[in-house]
Parts: sequence; structure tokens; C-alpha cells
Amino acid sequence: MNLSEDLSIISLVLNASLLVKLVMALLIGISFMSWYWIFRKSFAIRGARSRTDKFELEFWSGGDLNALFQSAANDRHNAGGMERIFEAGYREFVKLRGRQNIDTATAVDGARRAMRATYQREVDELESHLAFLASTGSVSPYIGLFGTVWGIMNAFRGLSNVGQATLAQVAPGIAEALVATAIGLFAAIPAVVAYNRFAHDIDRISIRWESFMEEFSNILQRQGPGKAQ
Repeated sequence: MNLSEDLSIISLVLNASLLVKLVMALLIGISFMSWYWIFRKSFAIRGARSRTDKFELEFWSGGDLNALFQSAANDRHNAGGMERIFEAGYREFVKLRGRQNIDTATAVDGARRAMRATYQREVDELESHLAFLASTGSVSPYIGLFGTVWGIMNAFRGLSNVGQATLAQVAPGIAEALVATAIGLFAAIPAVVAYNRFAHDIDRISIRWESFMEEFSNILQRQGPGKAQ
């Protein structure tokens, strides 16, 4: 086999040592999982933003709160995060206002707590598996570097058995080792870019939800006795 054939990517992978092959296989598996969650989170965040836009339009169009609540309660599994926050807050407000000796401020505080709990669940759902992307971005280069170091050690160990070292003898071993680093970077770079983008998008959505909770609490605060029932 000539030098050009030895340095082809497929040949380098096939001729790598067992440990380097395991490192490459691990990095390829991590990369596939990373891309899977990149696509999943991309669709999830896009859907959350779209449903938030839709509900905000309906809410601020001046519709009846009871009708919005019934719509959210009847289609809860397909509702967006802001819609579920509204449903939780309005349900708690109506329940508390139905009790005797409960003033508006107390009912609004209860609604705010219910909305906050739902808000935390919705944000946690959006942020799920982002830690995996962050770990992929930070750990993959080091895993690849470990395979590279091991491969280079094997390449130089092999030189001890020859009388005179040449480029043709050392190049395949070093090249196969560097492939591990390349695969590590291939896994890490998309994960880091996606994590930063998703974290920014989720932060923007969460700010919109928090603003809605405050605005909706102010609306409930202005509700007179019996108006929300």
C-alpha cells in the first residue's frame, strides 16, 4: 500500500489501533445524539415561539377571559407554554375568588404562584437536554485529543523497532491519531453553536412569559368582585 492510500480517511480509521477506534466510535455516537437533539430542540423552540405569538394575539385582541380559559383547558396537550401559564393562573384565581373572605389581592397572589409553578415547568421542558449539548461541546475535543495522544504514542513506539525513521513510516500513525481530534471537533462545534443559540432563544421566550405573568396579574388585580367567575 502506498503512502497516499495509507492516508485516505477510510484507511486511517480501519488501520487505527483498537483504543483509537473506540474513541472514534464514541465521538461519532455522541455526534449523532447531538444532532438528534439539535433538531428536536430546534422544532420545540420554534413551536413554542409560534404558539406564544398566537396566544398573545388572541389574548390582547380583547376576547373574553372565560372563553380563552375554556379553550386552553379543553386543548391543554396542544396548548403552548404561555397558554398553560394563563390557564393555571386563571383557574387558581377563579377558585380562590369563589371562597368567602378572600379578597382580590390574595386571589391574585395565589394566581401568581400557580403561574410561576407552571412557568418553571415549561422553561424546564424547553431547557431539557441542553446540558447534553453543553457537555458535548466541552468534552468532545478532549476525548478526541486523548485518542490523538494515544495514536501518536503508538506511532513513536513503532519507530523504536526500525533502524531509520522516514516520513512514510511515521505519517500514517500520526494521521490516524489526528483523525480522532478532527472527529471530536466535528462533534463539538455544532453542539456549542446550537447550545448558544437555543439558550438565547429560550431566554427570550421566558422573558415574554414573565412579562405576560406580570401583565395578567395586573389585569386580575383590576377584576371586581364576581367578574372572573
